[in-house]
Amino acid sequence: MSKRAIKRIRVGIIGANPDRGWAAQAHIPALRSLPGDYEITALSTTRRESADAASKLFGVPAAFDNHQELVNSPAVDVVAVTVKVPYHRELATAALEAGKAVYCEWPLGNGLNEAETLATLAKKQGVLAVAGLQARSAPAVAYVRDLVAQGYVGEVLSTTLVGSGMGWGPTVEPFNAYLNDKKNGATMLSIALGHTADALCYCLGEVRELSATMAMRRETFTIAGTGESKPMTADDQVAVSGLLEAGAAFSIHYRGGVSRGTNLLWEINGTEGDLQLTATGGQAQIWEMDVRGGKGAQSSLELLPVPEQYRWAPSQGPGTNVAQAYAHFARDYREGTHLCPTFEDAVTRHRMLDAIESAAATGQRQTLD
Repeated sequence: MSKRAIKRIRVGIIGANPDRGWAAQAHIPALRSLPGDYEITALSTTRRESADAASKLFGVPAAFDNHQELVNSPAVDVVAVTVKVPYHRELATAALEAGKAVYCEWPLGNGLNEAETLATLAKKQGVLAVAGLQARSAPAVAYVRDLVAQGYVGEVLSTTLVGSGMGWGPTVEPFNAYLNDKKNGATMLSIALGHTADALCYCLGEVRELSATMAMRRETFTIAGTGESKPMTADDQVAVSGLLEAGAAFSIHYRGGVSRGTNLLWEINGTEGDLQLTATGGQAQIWEMDVRGGKGAQSSLELLPVPEQYRWAPSQGPGTNVAQAYAHFARDYREGTHLCPTFEDAVTRHRMLDAIESAAATGQRQTLD
């Protein structure tokens, strides 16, 4: 079937704030970069004024001031949930109960229980439900996954990842202050480490067992622009180590704030070679990563440019990997493939994060099924 003959997938976006936010920064440009696959047919915010402003700014005629009208709209095939984490369960539930396919930003839920509830509902409804773990859609990650599968490093012996949380530092923009309140479920552990650990497990396999240490080294943070000091309640140091399913040792250390040194360094060491991914920012779902490798008789690493075949959507800056994910979502929606991480995949990641918290709290090594 030709592209012209394929009906475009109609998307309704919940949380299309006209002033800022991930929908405006990533989702809308990503969807518009794939005009053969998608059209944005509806938007919703929580206020009539912002809904009207978003409608005008983004050129989308159907704008609602409540999510229920959007999920019930016959002009919507897929609902994108792009709001803050505490609202994911309510909004994704409404979309699923309306029989709509869902793309919900990560973290899927505020904790493991919410994620499991949503995954169960998605399975019961029999609709496509995808979580925004878009780091695994990054061109560099897709390339490295294939290199490992093709035996570039031989048998994987170990992998080491050091990253900066970027947020969770000394100064925070007013609209991101909620990230530093642990009860909101949008912490450095769940967001920065969660996204990047998902890429690691996507390439190398899931975690078998782990130990962890978590600490809150900064007790306060400052609101940018106002100078107001607020208490920090989210850990800004997370160190995890253990074994992957195939036996390789792994370690991950995330630090709050930005480092003057390395903000993302991920190495994979094997019997035949080594791979290294680096980025200037600590979150693999957003920053473009460089890949280096060396094997056999090579005594050092060389840059391995990511082949164009791993770029299946136009580059979108910070939203590049969201566009990559939406390109795969279109195939999953139309063809029944499993290219995107589903709600069940998201539960697997939430279980890993839950195990990290348990290991840190109890001092006991955790085993994952």
